Amino acid sequence: MKVLVVGSGAREHALVDGLLADDTVTEVVAAPGNAGIAARVRVAPVDVLDGAAVADLAVAEAADLVVIGPEAPLVAGVADAVRARGIACFGPSAQAAQLEGSKAFAKQVMAEAGVPTAMAHVCTTADEVGRALDQFGPPYVVKDDGLAAGKGVVVTEDRDAALAHAVACLARGGDARVVVEEFLDGPEVSLFAVTDGTTVVPLQPAQDFKRAGEGDTGPNTGGMGAYAPLPWAPADLVEQVTERVLQPMVDAMHRRDMPFAGLLYAGLALTSRGVRVVEFNARFGDPETQVVLANLRTPLGSLLMAAATGTLDRLPPLAWQSGYAVTVVIAASGYPESPRTGDVVSGLEEAAQEVGVDVFHAGTALRDDGEVVTSGGRLLSVTAHGDSLAHARQHAYAAVDLIRIEGSHHRRDIAQTAAEGGAR
Repeated sequence: MKVLVVGSGAREHALVDGLLADDTVTEVVAAPGNAGIAARVRVAPVDVLDGAAVADLAVAEAADLVVIGPEAPLVAGVADAVRARGIACFGPSAQAAQLEGSKAFAKQVMAEAGVPTAMAHVCTTADEVGRALDQFGPPYVVKDDGLAAGKGVVVTEDRDAALAHAVACLARGGDARVVVEEFLDGPEVSLFAVTDGTTVVPLQPAQDFKRAGEGDTGPNTGGMGAYAPLPWAPADLVEQVTERVLQPMVDAMHRRDMPFAGLLYAGLALTSRGVRVVEFNARFGDPETQVVLANLRTPLGSLLMAAATGTLDRLPPLAWQSGYAVTVVIAASGYPESPRTGDVVSGLEEAAQEVGVDVFHAGTALRDDGEVVTSGGRLLSVTAHGDSLAHARQHAYAAVDLIRIEGSHHRRDIAQTAAEGGAR
């Protein structure tokens, strides 16, 4: 089959590489891609939010399957536009993607499905926010109801900071809302599930690191690193979450006549009271995708096509490589507040020679003179596989140290605690 991958991040780079490893995939095209993706497959320009343009490109390329990576095109209905042209698409409809597009909507569905989550209030005014903050107390948790590229959440002991974040979100006007929640204790886990709207196939659990600084300090980001699987997680975690969270949500969406087919991402907190859902996403997460796919041995194209065509129940159980994967994100100078662009990226070839290492590009572009330069905030996901977390970390950081980008920064503690026997 021929596959069109839509997006330009490290997640899409990892998807492209995973698809290329599938013998049933004859060709992969990416749109718009990035410098790293362009070194692997042919890329094409496209506005990822323009459903008609993406669908036209899929038809022109005679794609058998379209895989949509980012959340914004899904919420905008790009998957619907592709399917309307008779092409299989991995990614939920605009209606189903509301599970990520609106945290208030996700809370409603969770209530219907009996899925355990944090108590919450949906607020439309600063006064409502203030009352909700006082009800729950610190630590305060305030979430932008809509899409915010993974950076719409504030968790703080400072009531004024929580209120200020809420007011900034509400200032967008229109139907802007914020969700104020109770704080959930315990380590967080990301669990992906591929689903065709009926059958749910969970992947490996992973853990990501959202804060910019080591020790989970600094501002929230789109993600500074991840690892999988989780040596400290309960043995029945995947089974428990599938039965109590994933399958009930898929069933609830089916009852609403808006079936969810694609990738359902559950962000979880393993609290002292049991598993609680922090949030849902409607697509592969970044950077967790990079580590989960590094361990997957089931052909990726066959898996995604089965989800897109309603035949997941016919697939054999997923196969996984033994060992662990760690990814470390290298970010641009000034990220996340005001990332600098145009810096030259060097050392990529040397880094790729490290044992078990893949370097996935995100915010990179190819300059006219052939130099790879920075073009975004998160630049590279340096991903390594090893027989232990310690070995995977060793290989990943050895590769990171070979890459040179003026002013760039990364965390040195990704998976460190887990490698030493802790939970994070």
